[in-house]
Amino acid sequence: MSELPNLVEDLALILVVAGFVTLLFKRLKQPLVLGYIVAGFLVSPHMPYTASVVDMSNIKLWADIGVMFLLFSLGLDFSFKKILKMGASPIISVTCIIFFMAMLGMGVGRLFGWSRMDCIFLGGMLAMSSTTIIYKAFDDLGLRQQQFASLVMSVLILEDILAIVMMVMLSAIASGTGASGGQLLGSILKIVFFLVLWLVVGIFAVPLFLKSVRKLINDEVLLVVALGLCCAMAVFSTKVGFSSAFGAFIMGSILAETIEAEHIEHLVEPVKNLFGAIFFVSVGMLVDPQILIDYALPIALLVITIIVGQAVLGSLSFILGGESLKSAMRCGFSMAQIGEFSFIIASLGLSLGVIGDFLYPVVVAVSVITTFLTPYMIRLATPVYNALEPRLPSKVIRALNHLSTSHPETTEHSKWRSLLVQMGWNTLVYGILTVAVIAVMFMFVHPFLLPIDKALELSLFGYRLSLSGIITCLLTLMFIAPFLRAMVMKKNRSEEFRALWAESNRNRLPLLFTILVRFMLAVAFVFSVVSHLAQFRPAIIIMFGVAVIVIIILSRKIKKRSILLERLFINNLRSRDINAQVHGEKRPLYEARLLDRDVHIADFLVPSLSLWTGRTLKQLDLGRKYGVHVSSILREGRRLNIPDGDSILFPHDKLQVIGSDSQLEQLHKALESEVVADDYAPENHEMKLRQLIIAAGSPFVGKTLQESGIRSHYSCMVVGLEEGKENLSPVSPQYRFQEGDIIWVVGEQKALNALV
Repeated sequence: MSELPNLVEDLALILVVAGFVTLLFKRLKQPLVLGYIVAGFLVSPHMPYTASVVDMSNIKLWADIGVMFLLFSLGLDFSFKKILKMGASPIISVTCIIFFMAMLGMGVGRLFGWSRMDCIFLGGMLAMSSTTIIYKAFDDLGLRQQQFASLVMSVLILEDILAIVMMVMLSAIASGTGASGGQLLGSILKIVFFLVLWLVVGIFAVPLFLKSVRKLINDEVLLVVALGLCCAMAVFSTKVGFSSAFGAFIMGSILAETIEAEHIEHLVEPVKNLFGAIFFVSVGMLVDPQILIDYALPIALLVITIIVGQAVLGSLSFILGGESLKSAMRCGFSMAQIGEFSFIIASLGLSLGVIGDFLYPVVVAVSVITTFLTPYMIRLATPVYNALEPRLPSKVIRALNHLSTSHPETTEHSKWRSLLVQMGWNTLVYGILTVAVIAVMFMFVHPFLLPIDKALELSLFGYRLSLSGIITCLLTLMFIAPFLRAMVMKKNRSEEFRALWAESNRNRLPLLFTILVRFMLAVAFVFSVVSHLAQFRPAIIIMFGVAVIVIIILSRKIKKRSILLERLFINNLRSRDINAQVHGEKRPLYEARLLDRDVHIADFLVPSLSLWTGRTLKQLDLGRKYGVHVSSILREGRRLNIPDGDSILFPHDKLQVIGSDSQLEQLHKALESEVVADDYAPENHEMKLRQLIIAAGSPFVGKTLQESGIRSHYSCMVVGLEEGKENLSPVSPQYRFQEGDIIWVVGEQKALNALV
């Protein structure tokens, strides 16, 4: 009989222990993440009285996969559009938090006499709160949809991005090259480049791919495709120098902009729960009781530093970001722990050999303790605020609640700022796309075409040219032409540009200068392509570049292609919002413009017993009666926009109606009141079967069933005609009743009496 692999035995032990412990924590109404950590401590090699995991390397591998899937799910539930909508608030908050906590960490390290590098790395570890732990705690406590939780997640994502920069800085400091050199600048530029490139290309390509195969995809295929994209981006992320978890989060953010986002999130949930549980169990395994004893005082002081530091300085950071005191305290208290990125920074210090061996287990112990306390800190924020508010002077409360980084601006200054920001982002995005295309052409296409140079040699104006270089140059210019045109021409006809042009003559020269700068930048890209592939003089290449850009600007075909690509990207970016609007889960975008005119949209559900059901909009005449307009009817996931007068209402239809507050209130009262009255005598509506004989003096003699009015006038139904057979004979609408016919009729008692 074959021996069972250690991996299966370890997995069985982990899941069984985790299952029983989490059941206990569920019974005690505690967050499940704490149960996972306790389970990890129980099955760790440091626990001599219980069964232990045999192969820790396999568990670490599964834990790394768990982090990846946790951040993938986080990306699915989070959109970068949320950060952009929040403006500068999360950026200011995260900058202050990292600075304050890093200083506190270095101060505590110096207090215990640890080495300079131990203190610096400790500051970096304490500055990084745990995205996965806070996300899990919010999920367990049912707070994930609250506004303060959204702000916390924005700050945590920015922290994770800045953690990569911090690791480069720490590596530079450890190697003695300093943190202010070209390495740090190159790392920042690299992060910005790949982040923008991945998001833009991903949001453009992935939704188009999913849309093209939507008819072929079921739940199983969609799960495999989503996890495949996640792992592919994780691999690509590691290839360019980032972490696999960072790549998984980026792919989750890309898929979050697709229509299938919620469906994918639902399918990935069990996978995330399994591997996430293993990750948190593995964190509990790292707890060494001996380390807890030997470094009890530093661990206790570090825990207090994190809790007090985040509760006070973290809350202050969110206040500086423009949050109210109550919201800032809920955010600050939520971030009082360290997690996975702290472990990564500690591993970096160990691999570089610049920190002591004791620091990693100390940080793990601090992480476990603060993780235990995280749910309680989240719950504690509101009671602390309620206790603090009455004791603070009212002036202080008002000052804190109105503290903001914004300053009043003139209208002209605001327009200039808006225009320059839009132009800056536009130039950055299209510049990155252009660089990416050029890099791909030089790295892959040009080497592929090099063999054809042996067959043909060309020369121009005395310069030797290669056929592979000419083809690569032409293909590159063809691919980057839409990007270069958009870089130069976009925003030149925007509302801000035209308003500034018309307001003052002194604005016109700076506006023309913005066009010239972008034009010369586009020429520089053409220069880089041509100079790399042909050895012409710089003046000739510049003249050629100017001519190419002028042709690109004047070309209608390139303009059409540029606009088409941008529209496809915008439609993909808005696809989830549009789908939510179509299904009535989100209000239309034009609602904000209606609010300026004291008009807005309201949703009304047609009751099942409404007297409006079965009637057309023309019969209801809502416009004349109440002055409102029915813009859409939502019915079982289908949407009927701008319904005409012949549209019939059905029970449970959702009406989207445009009108003023008073008009909509009148409509609401009418819809709620015009319903079928409650029936207090249901026995009167009992259906009965009765036999009737057509007598000689009956008014039905000689009339057809249709002419008799038995159904239309008397609300009864003829079941059949008795002709002495075993079964009743059906009665057609054209059958004429004769004297002596025996018919069987169904109806309510009152209707049958009237018929008789």
